[in-house]
Amino acid sequence: MAVALYLDGDTPVLLFGIKGGMAINKDLRINDEIRAREVRLVGDDGEQLGIVALRDALAMAQERRVDLVEVSPTARPPVCRLMDYGKFKYEQAKRDRESRKKQKVVSVKELKMRPTIEDHDFEVKVRSAQRFLNEGDKVKCTMIFRGREIVHASLGQETLKKLAERVVEVAVVERPPRVEGRAMIMILAPKKGV
Repeated sequence: MAVALYLDGDTPVLLFGIKGGMAINKDLRINDEIRAREVRLVGDDGEQLGIVALRDALAMAQERRVDLVEVSPTARPPVCRLMDYGKFKYEQAKRDRESRKKQKVVSVKELKMRPTIEDHDFEVKVRSAQRFLNEGDKVKCTMIFRGREIVHASLGQETLKKLAERVVEVAVVERPPRVEGRAMIMILAPKKGV
C-alpha cells in the first residue's frame, strides 16, 4: 500500500517511494521509522546538506520523490541519506548474487573400498578420485574393515598410499591414513594450480 498526500486539491502526491514507508531491511530505518529530532543530511548525489530537523529532511525527501534512509544510526546526530531505497536494495541484491556466483563450494566426495579390493575395481576408484579432484572437490578415501580384517590394517594402509601415489599429479594428501573405529580414512585435496 502506497501512502499518498493531497497537497494541491485532488492530485495525489506520492509520500514515500516504498510501500507504506515500511522498512524492507531491518538494519536500516527509513522515512517515518527514524526517531531522531535532527539528522545530518547527505543528498542523493553525495553532497553534505548539513544538520536539519527530521521533518524538514522528510519534506526534502518527499519533494525529490526519494526515501530518507538512516545510514549511520550511532552517529550524533544520526546520518541520513536521500536515496531511492528500492533501487538501492535491488542493486545490493544484484551484487550479492554476483559474488555468490564467483564462489566455489568445495564438497567432499567419498570413495569406499575394502582391503581385498581387486585390481580392476581399484583402477575404477583411481579414475573416480581423479575426476573428483579435477572438478575441485576433496576426496575422502575410506577403507572399511570387516571382522578380523582390522588385524591386517597395514594392507589397507598400503592400498590407500598406493591410491595417493596414483593421483599425486592432481592431489595432495590433506590427512594421511588414520584408523577410526572399523575404518581407515585418508583425505585428498586438489592441488591449487590444477
